[in-house]
Amino acid sequence: MCSRDFNRRVIIHMLPTPNYYYEGYCPQTGEIQKLPRTPLVEEIAYGLMRYLATDEIYSKEGKMYGVLLVELPSGEQKILKAFSGLLNGSSVVEGWVPPIPGREEVAFDEAHTLAELETIKQQLISLQQLNERQEYETKKQYFDSLKQKICDRNSESKQKRQEKRETLHKTITGEALAAALEQLDEESRREGIELRRLKRERDETLQPLKNLIDAADMRMRELKQQRKELSRQLQTQMHATYSLMNFLGTSLSLRELMPSGLPTGTGDCCAPKLLHYAAKHGLKALAMAEFWWGPSSANQDKIQGEFYGACAERCQPLMGFMLSGLKTSIKTKSPELEIIYEDKWLIAVNKPPGLLSVPGRYSHNQDSVLSRLRNQLWDGMSLNAVHRLDQETSGILLIARDLQTYRQLSQQFANRQVRKVYEAVLSGIINVDEGVIELPLWGNPSKRPYQEVNWQYGKPSVTQFRVIGKEGNYSRVEFMPLTGRTHQLRVHSADKKGLGVPILGDKLYGCTVEVHRLYLHARELGFVHPVLGESLCLLVEL
Repeated sequence: MCSRDFNRRVIIHMLPTPNYYYEGYCPQTGEIQKLPRTPLVEEIAYGLMRYLATDEIYSKEGKMYGVLLVELPSGEQKILKAFSGLLNGSSVVEGWVPPIPGREEVAFDEAHTLAELETIKQQLISLQQLNERQEYETKKQYFDSLKQKICDRNSESKQKRQEKRETLHKTITGEALAAALEQLDEESRREGIELRRLKRERDETLQPLKNLIDAADMRMRELKQQRKELSRQLQTQMHATYSLMNFLGTSLSLRELMPSGLPTGTGDCCAPKLLHYAAKHGLKALAMAEFWWGPSSANQDKIQGEFYGACAERCQPLMGFMLSGLKTSIKTKSPELEIIYEDKWLIAVNKPPGLLSVPGRYSHNQDSVLSRLRNQLWDGMSLNAVHRLDQETSGILLIARDLQTYRQLSQQFANRQVRKVYEAVLSGIINVDEGVIELPLWGNPSKRPYQEVNWQYGKPSVTQFRVIGKEGNYSRVEFMPLTGRTHQLRVHSADKKGLGVPILGDKLYGCTVEVHRLYLHARELGFVHPVLGESLCLLVEL
């Protein structure tokens, strides 16, 4: 199959059930935008794989490839294909979707920087392969071996001299004894002189080589730092100039889309290239698939011929914007969250039960407190959740608006300086009024997300509790966790070594009562404001 044949028009009448969705929230409307990966587009991708397999040039360097099925204004359909990064050192290759606009604006700087990086690479290779390194190791081994032989011989001689001294003391006396002992001492001194002479010769031989190697290592560290800075500067330029268009016709630079910063290579992946090209040329995106081809690199655990979704670091944050305007979008606007505290450094929300704290890894669990806030707030992409609440748990969740605030608040949580109070309804009556539960918790890999008490592998977990009411067959309990293990309160409540009664609604840990939610609520959160220095105590009654 030739490249021209691959770009043939494809006519279809229906899209089968998708195997995966590219999706994200539109930053303007909050609507979920979705683009499927269907069996049909996967078959088209397999065709591209067969084409790639015909030329060994595509198998030399591992990378992601992608295909996008689009509909022309005339109603006809065709295939677009793209590669991530560069293909054989080129960003523009006939028959493939071109890079996102912006690269040409920094083309000269990019070429100059790449040349500098190549020069640095060759310098690093030369410094690493310095002849003096091998010479140093060879001579060091020689002197070490010679020293060991002398030491072994001297040790044997020393033992013999000691035995001879003992014999002399038993057989002779006076001047004869003194003369014989002096002769033995002189022999010992000669051996010591020989060893010191060898060490001196070793140092005189090895030290100049060691100085050259140390200087080379220092230069390598400098070059690696220079390489890192050059790459960062180039990437910053690219992010400022790369301009992405969505299906609403809106264009934004990568820096505008992700002001808090992006990983190296953002904008060079297949999905953004394909979607931008389709949007710019008025093509309707119908389905898309991305796969890996070629050897897997040290930092890429990928399998040739396997399909992969949008990468979490580079592509997923762009999907909501890039898919905006597609008619395949699912019009489900995210409800706004109840914000109980807000300033320019942090936000606290009352998380409803059933909602994740942060997005999950896969397409079906992207809806979360963090993703909704990112859609609702102007600085949404800079937000970070400082801690987590279980999906079924309601209550106070703390969000930082910048990295410095995030780090400082995270430190307070890590140092157990945050006061946390939960309120729960237990599915039975307990006979103790208050106390402390200390049970080691372990996440059994074969039962995830289930946590269990395990005295061999578990991590320490401590919870203070107090009964604050009894209602019929239920107990209302106040929990104050001193550690923050996964499902800590749920296990401490349900396990027979804890309270022995599951929280109401906690089917995972044995509650059999049919209710509509887990009756666990993060009621209070006390901490020191990382900027103002004031003590804050947030409260949301159940």
